[in-house]
Amino acid sequence: MEFFTGFFLCFLFASLSLELWLGTRQIVRVRSHRAAIPEDFKASISLENHQKAADYTITKTRLNLLALPYGALLLLAWTLGGGIDLLDGLWRASDVSGLFRGTGVLLCLLVASAVLRLPFTLYGTFVIEERFGFNRTTAAVFLSDCLKSLLLLLAIGTPLICFVLWLMETSEGSWWLHVWGVWTCFLLLNLWLYPRFIAPLFNKFTLLKDETLKVRIGQLAERCGLVLKEIFVMDGSRRSSHGNAYFTGFGRNKRIVFFDTLLTGLGAEEIEAVLAHELGHFNCHHVPKLFVASAILALAGLMTLGWLADTHWFYSGLGVSAPSKYMALALFILIVPMFMIFIHPLTSLLSRRFEYEADRYAAANSDVGMLVQALVKLYQDNASTLTPDHLYSTFYHSHPPPAIRLARLKGLAAGLVNL
Repeated sequence: MEFFTGFFLCFLFASLSLELWLGTRQIVRVRSHRAAIPEDFKASISLENHQKAADYTITKTRLNLLALPYGALLLLAWTLGGGIDLLDGLWRASDVSGLFRGTGVLLCLLVASAVLRLPFTLYGTFVIEERFGFNRTTAAVFLSDCLKSLLLLLAIGTPLICFVLWLMETSEGSWWLHVWGVWTCFLLLNLWLYPRFIAPLFNKFTLLKDETLKVRIGQLAERCGLVLKEIFVMDGSRRSSHGNAYFTGFGRNKRIVFFDTLLTGLGAEEIEAVLAHELGHFNCHHVPKLFVASAILALAGLMTLGWLADTHWFYSGLGVSAPSKYMALALFILIVPMFMIFIHPLTSLLSRRFEYEADRYAAANSDVGMLVQALVKLYQDNASTLTPDHLYSTFYHSHPPPAIRLARLKGLAAGLVNL
Protein backbone atom coordinates (compact mmCIF):
# COMPACT_ATOMS: atom_id res chain seq x y z
CA MET A 1 0.00 0.00 0.00
CA GLU A 2 1.28 3.45 -0.92
CA PHE A 3 1.83 6.00 1.84
CA PHE A 4 -0.79 8.43 0.52
CA THR A 5 -3.33 5.61 0.19
CA GLY A 6 -2.85 4.83 3.86
CA PHE A 7 -3.04 8.53 4.74
CA PHE A 8 -6.30 8.85 2.79
CA LEU A 9 -7.84 5.77 4.42
CA CYS A 10 -6.86 6.97 7.90
CA PHE A 11 -8.46 10.36 7.37
CA LEU A 12 -11.56 8.78 5.84
CA PHE A 13 -11.92 6.47 8.84
CA ALA A 14 -11.27 9.34 11.27
CA SER A 15 -13.80 11.69 9.66
CA LEU A 16 -16.44 8.96 9.35
CA SER A 17 -15.92 7.84 12.96
CA LEU A 18 -16.12 11.41 14.22
CA GLU A 19 -19.37 12.14 12.39
CA LEU A 20 -20.95 8.84 13.45
CA TRP A 21 -19.95 9.52 17.06
CA LEU A 22 -21.35 13.04 16.95
CA GLY A 23 -24.61 11.84 15.43
CA THR A 24 -24.95 9.11 18.06
CA ARG A 25 -24.33 11.68 20.82
CA GLN A 26 -27.06 13.87 19.35
CA ILE A 27 -29.58 11.03 19.33
CA VAL A 28 -28.76 9.96 22.89
CA ARG A 29 -28.92 13.54 24.19
CA VAL A 30 -32.22 14.42 22.50
CA ARG A 31 -33.86 11.12 23.45
CA SER A 32 -32.80 11.45 27.08
CA HIS A 33 -34.50 14.89 27.32
CA ARG A 34 -37.59 13.95 25.31
CA ALA A 35 -39.85 13.50 28.33
CA ALA A 36 -39.29 16.94 29.89
CA ILE A 37 -39.48 20.45 28.47
CA PRO A 38 -36.54 22.70 29.43
CA GLU A 39 -37.54 25.07 32.21
CA ASP A 40 -37.25 28.25 30.10
CA PHE A 41 -39.70 26.87 27.52
CA LYS A 42 -42.39 25.30 29.71
CA ALA A 43 -44.67 28.32 29.45
CA SER A 44 -44.50 28.57 25.67
CA ILE A 45 -44.05 25.08 24.19
CA SER A 46 -46.27 22.08 24.89
CA LEU A 47 -44.90 18.64 25.75
CA GLU A 48 -46.47 17.30 22.55
CA ASN A 49 -44.56 19.81 20.40
CA HIS A 50 -41.35 19.25 22.37
CA GLN A 51 -41.59 15.50 21.78
CA LYS A 52 -42.39 16.03 18.10
CA ALA A 53 -39.23 18.11 17.77
CA ALA A 54 -37.22 15.41 19.53
CA ASP A 55 -38.61 12.66 17.29
CA TYR A 56 -38.05 14.76 14.17
CA THR A 57 -34.44 15.47 15.14
CA ILE A 58 -33.73 11.82 15.99
CA THR A 59 -35.25 10.61 12.72
CA LYS A 60 -33.26 13.06 10.59
CA THR A 61 -30.05 12.24 12.46
CA ARG A 62 -30.60 8.50 11.95
CA LEU A 63 -30.95 9.06 8.22
CA ASN A 64 -27.69 10.99 8.25
CA LEU A 65 -26.01 8.14 10.12
CA LEU A 66 -26.98 5.87 7.22
CA ALA A 67 -25.90 8.42 4.61
CA LEU A 68 -22.43 8.80 6.12
CA PRO A 69 -21.11 5.26 5.47
CA TYR A 70 -22.89 5.26 2.12
CA GLY A 71 -20.99 8.44 1.18
CA ALA A 72 -17.72 6.89 2.37
CA LEU A 73 -18.33 3.82 0.22
CA LEU A 74 -19.06 6.05 -2.77
CA LEU A 75 -15.80 7.91 -2.19
CA LEU A 76 -13.88 4.63 -2.05
CA ALA A 77 -15.64 3.44 -5.22
CA TRP A 78 -14.73 6.63 -7.08
CA THR A 79 -11.09 6.57 -5.95
CA LEU A 80 -9.48 3.28 -4.92
CA GLY A 81 -12.32 1.36 -6.57
CA GLY A 82 -11.35 2.84 -9.93
CA GLY A 83 -14.58 4.72 -10.68
CA ILE A 84 -12.99 8.04 -11.58
CA ASP A 85 -10.24 6.25 -13.53
CA LEU A 86 -12.89 4.33 -15.50
CA LEU A 87 -14.77 7.54 -16.24
CA ASP A 88 -11.56 9.16 -17.47
CA GLY A 89 -10.82 6.11 -19.61
CA LEU A 90 -14.22 6.29 -21.29
CA TRP A 91 -13.66 9.96 -22.19
CA ARG A 92 -10.12 9.23 -23.38
CA ALA A 93 -11.52 6.59 -25.74
CA SER A 94 -13.61 9.28 -27.43
CA ASP A 95 -12.37 11.82 -29.95
CA VAL A 96 -12.87 14.74 -27.56
CA SER A 97 -9.78 16.94 -27.06
CA GLY A 98 -8.04 17.39 -23.68
CA LEU A 99 -9.77 20.58 -22.48
CA PHE A 100 -13.28 19.41 -23.31
CA ARG A 101 -12.49 15.89 -22.17
CA GLY A 102 -11.58 17.25 -18.73
CA THR A 103 -14.76 19.31 -18.65
CA GLY A 104 -16.79 16.24 -19.57
CA VAL A 105 -15.17 14.15 -16.83
CA LEU A 106 -15.84 16.81 -14.18
CA LEU A 107 -19.44 17.42 -15.25
CA CYS A 108 -20.18 13.69 -15.34
CA LEU A 109 -18.63 13.31 -11.89
CA LEU A 110 -20.76 16.09 -10.43
CA VAL A 111 -23.99 14.82 -12.01
CA ALA A 112 -23.34 11.17 -11.14
CA SER A 113 -22.51 12.06 -7.52
CA ALA A 114 -25.76 14.01 -7.19
CA VAL A 115 -27.79 11.16 -8.74
CA LEU A 116 -26.20 8.55 -6.46
CA ARG A 117 -27.23 10.59 -3.40
CA LEU A 118 -30.81 11.08 -4.61
CA PRO A 119 -32.29 8.17 -2.59
CA PHE A 120 -31.48 9.93 0.69
CA THR A 121 -32.85 13.25 -0.60
CA LEU A 122 -36.06 11.56 -1.73
CA TYR A 123 -36.49 9.71 1.55
CA GLY A 124 -35.81 12.85 3.57
CA THR A 125 -38.32 14.89 1.58
CA PHE A 126 -41.13 12.46 0.84
CA VAL A 127 -40.94 10.22 3.91
CA ILE A 128 -39.48 12.09 6.89
CA GLU A 129 -40.75 15.60 6.06
CA GLU A 130 -44.10 14.09 5.04
CA ARG A 131 -44.36 12.06 8.26
CA PHE A 132 -43.89 15.14 10.42
CA GLY A 133 -46.24 17.31 8.39
CA PHE A 134 -43.69 19.64 6.77
CA ASN A 135 -43.50 18.48 3.17
CA ARG A 136 -45.45 20.32 0.49
CA THR A 137 -43.18 19.39 -2.39
CA THR A 138 -44.88 17.44 -5.15
CA ALA A 139 -43.14 14.98 -7.43
CA ALA A 140 -43.52 17.49 -10.28
CA VAL A 141 -41.89 20.31 -8.29
CA PHE A 142 -39.06 18.00 -7.17
CA LEU A 143 -38.40 16.87 -10.74
CA SER A 144 -38.58 20.45 -11.98
CA ASP A 145 -36.03 21.53 -9.37
CA CYS A 146 -33.68 18.72 -10.41
CA LEU A 147 -33.94 19.61 -14.10
CA LYS A 148 -33.39 23.31 -13.43
CA SER A 149 -30.35 22.53 -11.28
CA LEU A 150 -28.94 20.32 -14.03
CA LEU A 151 -29.47 23.00 -16.68
CA LEU A 152 -27.84 25.62 -14.45
CA LEU A 153 -24.89 23.30 -13.89
CA LEU A 154 -24.46 22.84 -17.63
CA ALA A 155 -25.03 26.50 -18.50
CA ILE A 156 -22.76 27.93 -15.81
CA GLY A 157 -20.48 25.02 -15.00
CA THR A 158 -19.40 24.19 -18.55
CA PRO A 159 -17.76 27.53 -19.42
CA LEU A 160 -16.42 27.96 -15.87
CA ILE A 161 -14.78 24.53 -15.81
CA CYS A 162 -13.39 25.02 -19.32
CA PHE A 163 -11.82 28.32 -18.33
CA VAL A 164 -10.40 26.92 -15.08
CA LEU A 165 -8.87 23.95 -16.88
CA TRP A 166 -7.40 26.24 -19.52
CA LEU A 167 -5.76 28.30 -16.78
CA MET A 168 -4.44 25.15 -15.13
CA GLU A 169 -2.85 24.04 -18.38
CA THR A 170 -1.42 27.38 -19.52
CA SER A 171 -0.43 29.28 -16.36
CA GLU A 172 2.52 27.06 -15.38
CA GLY A 173 3.29 26.91 -11.64
CA SER A 174 1.12 29.87 -10.71
CA TRP A 175 -2.09 28.45 -12.14
CA TRP A 176 -3.66 27.98 -8.68
CA LEU A 177 -3.42 31.73 -8.03
CA HIS A 178 -5.10 32.55 -11.35
CA VAL A 179 -7.81 29.97 -10.69
CA TRP A 180 -8.37 31.48 -7.26
CA GLY A 181 -8.87 34.88 -8.85
CA VAL A 182 -11.40 33.47 -11.30
CA TRP A 183 -13.20 31.52 -8.56
CA THR A 184 -13.37 34.60 -6.32
CA CYS A 185 -14.80 36.69 -9.16
CA PHE A 186 -17.31 33.94 -9.90
CA LEU A 187 -18.45 33.83 -6.26
CA LEU A 188 -18.76 37.61 -6.23
CA LEU A 189 -20.77 37.55 -9.45
CA ASN A 190 -22.96 34.75 -8.10
CA LEU A 191 -23.58 36.76 -4.92
CA TRP A 192 -24.85 39.57 -7.12
CA LEU A 193 -26.78 37.40 -9.59
CA TYR A 194 -28.39 34.91 -7.23
CA PRO A 195 -31.10 37.08 -5.60
CA ARG A 196 -32.41 38.58 -8.82
CA PHE A 197 -31.82 35.94 -11.49
CA ILE A 198 -31.19 32.48 -10.02
CA ALA A 199 -33.41 32.25 -6.93
CA PRO A 200 -36.53 33.34 -8.92
CA LEU A 201 -36.06 30.27 -11.13
CA PHE A 202 -37.07 28.14 -8.15
CA ASN A 203 -39.35 30.40 -6.10
CA LYS A 204 -41.71 33.29 -6.61
CA PHE A 205 -40.67 36.55 -4.93
CA THR A 206 -43.23 39.30 -4.41
CA LEU A 207 -43.01 42.67 -2.70
CA LEU A 208 -44.47 42.85 0.80
CA LYS A 209 -48.03 44.15 0.45
CA ASP A 210 -49.23 44.52 4.05
CA GLU A 211 -49.46 48.32 4.39
CA THR A 212 -49.56 48.30 8.20
CA LEU A 213 -46.49 46.10 8.33
CA LYS A 214 -44.75 48.25 5.69
CA VAL A 215 -45.28 51.36 7.85
CA ARG A 216 -43.85 49.55 10.89
CA ILE A 217 -40.87 48.37 8.84
CA GLY A 218 -40.32 51.88 7.50
CA GLN A 219 -40.20 53.25 11.03
CA LEU A 220 -37.71 50.54 12.01
CA ALA A 221 -35.50 51.35 9.03
CA GLU A 222 -35.62 55.05 9.93
CA ARG A 223 -34.52 54.29 13.48
CA CYS A 224 -31.66 52.23 12.06
CA GLY A 225 -30.66 54.99 9.64
CA LEU A 226 -31.30 52.74 6.63
CA VAL A 227 -33.36 53.03 3.47
CA LEU A 228 -35.27 49.86 2.63
CA LYS A 229 -36.80 50.08 -0.80
CA GLU A 230 -37.83 46.46 -1.16
CA ILE A 231 -38.83 43.69 1.26
CA PHE A 232 -39.60 40.42 -0.49
CA VAL A 233 -41.88 37.53 0.39
CA MET A 234 -40.92 34.09 -0.95
CA ASP A 235 -43.41 31.28 -1.57
CA GLY A 236 -41.61 28.87 0.74
CA SER A 237 -44.95 27.14 1.36
CA ARG A 238 -44.68 25.67 -2.14
CA ARG A 239 -42.14 23.16 -0.84
CA SER A 240 -42.33 23.16 2.96
CA SER A 241 -44.20 24.55 5.94
CA HIS A 242 -40.91 25.53 7.60
CA GLY A 243 -40.59 29.28 8.20
CA ASN A 244 -37.48 31.40 7.80
CA ALA A 245 -36.05 34.78 6.82
CA TYR A 246 -32.68 35.70 5.35
CA PHE A 247 -30.50 38.50 4.03
CA THR A 248 -28.55 37.99 0.82
CA GLY A 249 -26.83 39.77 -2.05
CA PHE A 250 -24.97 43.05 -2.13
CA GLY A 251 -25.10 46.39 -3.92
CA ARG A 252 -28.40 47.08 -5.63
CA ASN A 253 -29.25 43.37 -5.55
CA LYS A 254 -29.23 42.95 -1.77
CA ARG A 255 -32.48 41.61 -0.42
CA ILE A 256 -34.23 40.81 2.82
CA VAL A 257 -36.57 37.89 2.24
CA PHE A 258 -39.37 36.53 4.42
CA PHE A 259 -40.86 33.09 3.81
CA ASP A 260 -44.63 33.38 3.45
CA THR A 261 -44.91 30.67 6.10
CA LEU A 262 -43.10 32.92 8.57
CA LEU A 263 -45.44 35.85 7.95
CA THR A 264 -48.52 33.74 8.62
CA GLY A 265 -47.12 32.46 11.90
CA LEU A 266 -45.87 35.69 13.50
CA GLY A 267 -47.49 38.92 14.63
CA ALA A 268 -46.49 42.36 13.35
CA GLU A 269 -44.25 43.18 16.33
CA GLU A 270 -42.53 39.80 16.07
CA ILE A 271 -41.93 40.26 12.34
CA GLU A 272 -40.44 43.68 13.07
CA ALA A 273 -38.05 42.09 15.57
CA VAL A 274 -37.02 39.38 13.08
CA LEU A 275 -36.43 42.06 10.46
CA ALA A 276 -34.29 44.01 12.93
CA HIS A 277 -32.18 40.88 13.32
CA GLU A 278 -31.78 40.60 9.54
CA LEU A 279 -30.88 44.29 9.36
CA GLY A 280 -28.23 43.50 11.96
CA HIS A 281 -26.59 41.14 9.46
CA PHE A 282 -26.58 43.97 6.94
CA ASN A 283 -25.33 46.63 9.35
CA CYS A 284 -22.54 44.36 10.63
CA HIS A 285 -21.43 43.51 7.06
CA HIS A 286 -21.78 39.78 7.59
CA VAL A 287 -22.21 38.89 3.91
CA PRO A 288 -18.91 40.48 2.81
CA LYS A 289 -17.16 39.05 5.88
CA LEU A 290 -18.36 35.56 5.01
CA PHE A 291 -17.28 36.14 1.43
CA VAL A 292 -13.76 37.07 2.55
CA ALA A 293 -13.59 34.01 4.80
CA SER A 294 -14.69 31.78 1.92
CA ALA A 295 -12.11 33.38 -0.38
CA ILE A 296 -9.31 32.77 2.14
CA LEU A 297 -10.37 29.14 2.55
CA ALA A 298 -10.50 28.70 -1.24
CA LEU A 299 -7.01 30.18 -1.58
CA ALA A 300 -5.63 27.70 0.96
CA GLY A 301 -7.35 24.84 -0.83
CA LEU A 302 -6.13 25.80 -4.29
CA MET A 303 -2.60 26.36 -3.01
CA THR A 304 -2.67 22.80 -1.64
CA LEU A 305 -4.07 21.50 -4.94
CA GLY A 306 -1.31 23.32 -6.82
CA TRP A 307 1.23 21.33 -4.85
CA LEU A 308 -0.61 17.99 -5.09
CA ALA A 309 -1.20 18.25 -8.84
CA ASP A 310 2.55 18.02 -9.51
CA THR A 311 3.09 14.87 -7.45
CA HIS A 312 2.76 11.36 -8.88
CA TRP A 313 1.76 9.80 -5.55
CA PHE A 314 -1.39 11.94 -5.31
CA TYR A 315 -2.82 10.21 -8.39
CA SER A 316 -1.51 6.70 -7.85
CA GLY A 317 -2.44 6.79 -4.18
CA LEU A 318 -6.08 7.49 -5.13
CA GLY A 319 -6.39 4.97 -7.94
CA VAL A 320 -5.72 7.16 -10.99
CA SER A 321 -3.48 5.68 -13.67
CA ALA A 322 -3.21 8.68 -16.04
CA PRO A 323 -2.31 11.91 -14.19
CA SER A 324 -3.65 15.19 -15.55
CA LYS A 325 -4.64 18.59 -14.25
CA TYR A 326 -8.35 17.88 -14.60
CA MET A 327 -7.98 14.58 -12.75
CA ALA A 328 -6.21 16.43 -9.94
CA LEU A 329 -9.18 18.78 -9.71
CA ALA A 330 -11.64 15.85 -9.82
CA LEU A 331 -9.83 14.04 -7.00
CA PHE A 332 -9.66 17.23 -4.97
CA ILE A 333 -13.42 17.77 -5.33
CA LEU A 334 -13.99 14.22 -4.12
CA ILE A 335 -11.76 14.25 -1.04
CA VAL A 336 -12.11 17.82 0.25
CA PRO A 337 -15.45 17.17 2.05
CA MET A 338 -13.68 14.45 4.05
CA PHE A 339 -11.38 17.06 5.58
CA MET A 340 -14.00 19.79 6.03
CA ILE A 341 -15.54 18.17 9.12
CA PHE A 342 -12.40 19.07 11.06
CA ILE A 343 -12.87 22.81 10.42
CA HIS A 344 -16.64 22.80 10.97
CA PRO A 345 -16.28 24.08 14.56
CA LEU A 346 -14.47 27.18 13.25
CA THR A 347 -17.04 27.96 10.56
CA SER A 348 -19.90 27.30 12.98
CA LEU A 349 -18.25 29.52 15.59
CA LEU A 350 -18.01 32.38 13.07
CA SER A 351 -21.62 31.95 12.03
CA ARG A 352 -22.89 31.87 15.62
CA ARG A 353 -20.85 34.97 16.41
CA PHE A 354 -22.63 36.75 13.56
CA GLU A 355 -25.99 35.60 14.92
CA TYR A 356 -25.18 37.03 18.35
CA GLU A 357 -24.13 40.33 16.74
CA ALA A 358 -27.39 40.48 14.78
CA ASP A 359 -29.32 39.72 17.99
CA ARG A 360 -27.58 42.59 19.79
CA TYR A 361 -28.47 44.90 16.92
CA ALA A 362 -32.10 43.76 17.07
CA ALA A 363 -32.18 44.29 20.83
CA ALA A 364 -30.92 47.86 20.39
CA ASN A 365 -33.44 48.73 17.67
CA SER A 366 -36.58 46.73 18.44
CA ASP A 367 -38.42 44.96 21.24
CA VAL A 368 -36.14 42.12 22.32
CA GLY A 369 -39.09 40.44 24.02
CA MET A 370 -40.81 40.18 20.64
CA LEU A 371 -37.69 38.61 19.15
CA VAL A 372 -37.71 36.01 21.92
CA GLN A 373 -41.39 35.27 21.22
CA ALA A 374 -40.72 35.00 17.49
CA LEU A 375 -37.81 32.62 17.98
CA VAL A 376 -39.83 30.39 20.30
CA LYS A 377 -42.60 30.20 17.70
CA LEU A 378 -40.06 29.37 14.98
CA TYR A 379 -38.48 26.67 17.14
CA GLN A 380 -41.93 25.18 17.63
CA ASP A 381 -43.17 25.53 14.06
CA ASN A 382 -39.93 24.12 12.61
CA ALA A 383 -39.71 21.33 15.22
CA SER A 384 -36.23 22.44 16.26
CA THR A 385 -34.90 20.48 19.20
CA LEU A 386 -34.45 22.53 22.37
CA THR A 387 -31.86 20.13 23.78
CA PRO A 388 -29.12 19.49 21.18
CA ASP A 389 -25.87 17.83 22.17
CA HIS A 390 -23.33 20.60 22.75
CA LEU A 391 -20.55 18.94 20.72
CA TYR A 392 -22.87 18.12 17.84
CA SER A 393 -24.09 21.70 17.85
CA THR A 394 -20.50 22.99 17.93
CA PHE A 395 -19.71 21.09 14.74
CA TYR A 396 -22.90 21.46 12.73
CA HIS A 397 -25.15 24.29 13.87
CA SER A 398 -24.77 27.74 12.34
CA HIS A 399 -27.11 29.20 14.98
CA PRO A 400 -26.65 29.11 18.77
CA PRO A 401 -28.56 26.44 20.73
CA PRO A 402 -32.05 27.70 21.65
CA ALA A 403 -31.54 27.81 25.43
CA ILE A 404 -28.24 29.70 25.18
CA ARG A 405 -29.54 32.13 22.58
CA LEU A 406 -32.69 32.99 24.51
CA ALA A 407 -30.73 33.38 27.74
CA ARG A 408 -28.47 35.93 26.04
CA LEU A 409 -31.47 37.79 24.61
CA LYS A 410 -33.12 37.94 28.01
CA GLY A 411 -29.82 39.17 29.42
CA LEU A 412 -29.82 41.94 26.80
CA ALA A 413 -33.38 42.87 27.76
CA ALA A 414 -32.41 43.02 31.44
CA GLY A 415 -29.20 44.94 30.74
CA LEU A 416 -27.06 42.05 31.99
CA VAL A 417 -25.28 41.63 28.65
CA ASN A 418 -23.51 44.59 27.07
CA LEU A 419 -24.84 45.76 23.74
